[in-house]
Amino acid sequence: MVINSIFETSFAPYGIVHAGFDTAELLGALDKTPAPENVVYEPSVPELEALPAFQEFREKLYGGMPIQFGYCNGDNHALNCVEYHRDSEFGLAATDLILLLGRQQDIEPGAFRYDTSLIEAFMVPKGTLYEVYATTLHYAPVSAGGKFRCLIVLPRHTNFPLAFDPGRDGEAKLLTHVNKWLIAHPESPEAKSGAHIGLVGDNLSLI
Repeated sequence: MVINSIFETSFAPYGIVHAGFDTAELLGALDKTPAPENVVYEPSVPELEALPAFQEFREKLYGGMPIQFGYCNGDNHALNCVEYHRDSEFGLAATDLILLLGRQQDIEPGAFRYDTSLIEAFMVPKGTLYEVYATTLHYAPVSAGGKFRCLIVLPRHTNFPLAFDPGRDGEAKLLTHVNKWLIAHPESPEAKSGAHIGLVGDNLSLI
């Protein structure tokens, strides 16, 4: 699989790289977060949200909306699923990592199937602050030579447990957490846990 640079024009349909932010303290704090043998995701981490960058990101990246600082860390080599939100997601790579991305517009309407051959891979160097748009399909980063660490910035309560039953009609059957619509590959752990199975093709893997 071809791995593009996040700085190439081919990334433009999926998002944008942001500059002009002092992220040194934030990167130092991320270095102290756990990175297990699998993948761990914490949507909201008070220690990260206490840093000055939290207010700057809230004001300059989200226009004052309530947000959360979390992290996604570990060792991952497979696509497994794709998800999308109703808004952009920002990430700060605390290590080199790879993003596997697709377009919500390519999901088959009604059946909610997506062909994994449409996925594109992007290398993200350590220290890069990036945005992926609301229509960008994504999931956990992929390792790029060792365990990865990545700050995940989203609107407040995204990926928290649902307080209601969304039902199984239409797009609602993809809703697994607050502001999280997910499509799983049949080989993924999420599929075994009851997530909607709709990824068609190989469960892409980068070793």
